[in-house]
Amino acid sequence: MTEKSIKIVTWNVNSVGQRLSRMLAFLDRESPDFLCLQELKGADEKFPMAAVVEAGYRAEVFGQKGYNGVAILSRHTPVLVTRNFGDGVDDPAARFIAATYELAGCLKPLTVMSAYIPNGQAIGSEKFIYKLEWFQRLRKYLATHHKPDDLVALVGDFNVAASDIDVYDPVAWREHIHTSTRERQGLHQMTTFGLVDTFRHLYPEDPGYSWWDYRQMSFPQNKGLRIDMVYATKPLAEKCREVRVDRNERKQGSVEGDKPSDHAPVIATFDLSNPRII
Repeated sequence: MTEKSIKIVTWNVNSVGQRLSRMLAFLDRESPDFLCLQELKGADEKFPMAAVVEAGYRAEVFGQKGYNGVAILSRHTPVLVTRNFGDGVDDPAARFIAATYELAGCLKPLTVMSAYIPNGQAIGSEKFIYKLEWFQRLRKYLATHHKPDDLVALVGDFNVAASDIDVYDPVAWREHIHTSTRERQGLHQMTTFGLVDTFRHLYPEDPGYSWWDYRQMSFPQNKGLRIDMVYATKPLAEKCREVRVDRNERKQGSVEGDKPSDHAPVIATFDLSNPRII
């Protein structure tokens, strides 16, 4: 981080163990202030903590054996870390972690949240209902623990394409999982807390796909969805200067077996040069 900017990244790595070499190279190349990971696919003790520390980062981890898992990597030490919503719901899925930091140059603490929203499986299924309820729980968490004028970045794999521009073929995908009206309503209701979709705010006409299926040559043909987002409360979103999708990380690696995740990292840069605003 320079004195004037911070870089926040979200990346569904689809197994941190399989993507470790890519992640370490990414940290070295991009030097983000915060790298938020989803779909770790491993318990806490399986997280490659030693390699992350050697790279100059610390990690706040909420893992789960075989499934899910989220983490926040940073060069900064948090003053508070929250795992799951703490709302009394019996839900062991490791899908949400939040960390609050006090940064030099910020008049307010910065809270970074890494979220892995449920896939939903199929319209009307139990997992679909769970997904809609999860959005409601996330909205309640935001209202309970924060105010719209706080500095909050909520990032992750939201498993919803918010509008037709976020889908390569909106006609073929209409009312499918990830694009259904009810999912989009759930996502929108979450944002009514006071969240801005930083990418869409800056680039209203750029599809900005972040996910491509492994099958059917989807990536070479750019048949993607934009489901990985960087949301920010208005005071922080006003400081966002750039959001970009690192498509190179979706390409096949030069080393045999270095298979990419089906998601690309989304990188947001915030200019903090005017501390009066924050």
